[in-house]
Amino acid sequence: MTITTAQLLIAIVPAIIVGVVAYFLISSFLGNEENRRKYHILKETKAQALPTRLAAYERLTLFLERIKPNSLLVRTSPENVSKAQYENMLVASIEQEYDHNIAQQIYVTDDCWNVVRAAKNSTIQKIRQIALSDKTQTADELRNLIINEFMDGRVPSETALSVVRKEVMELL
Repeated sequence: MTITTAQLLIAIVPAIIVGVVAYFLISSFLGNEENRRKYHILKETKAQALPTRLAAYERLTLFLERIKPNSLLVRTSPENVSKAQYENMLVASIEQEYDHNIAQQIYVTDDCWNVVRAAKNSTIQKIRQIALSDKTQTADELRNLIINEFMDGRVPSETALSVVRKEVMELL
């Protein structure tokens, strides 16, 4: 009994079709399983990272509150220093706060970090501008002029705080 080529093809072609279909089904199933595993790992990672991210936003909120001029001026009194020394003390205090919180940038969005940095720079720039004014000669006068200047306008920290709050609400 000899098997002809036609009989051989009739036997092999269905096996090849079944093999190809099985291959695509199995690879599709394995791909879906891999995606499901990645999703669960990502979900678990996000759940674990959320407290850390929230802590970073809390630290940035504290930073922004501490560099508000009223808060800053209460902590840094102008006792027995010149106007220039007081200006430098205020700027150094802001820079020190910033340096203490610089690592928080890895937990927040670039936009949020840029706004926080801009608030810091704006506050420093405003203090320096006020210090250059001819209206002040002493550290006490500088302190009072800073208080008056920032009472009239919106403090840069408040704008940054709005962005921080918005991002926290998006996380929750």
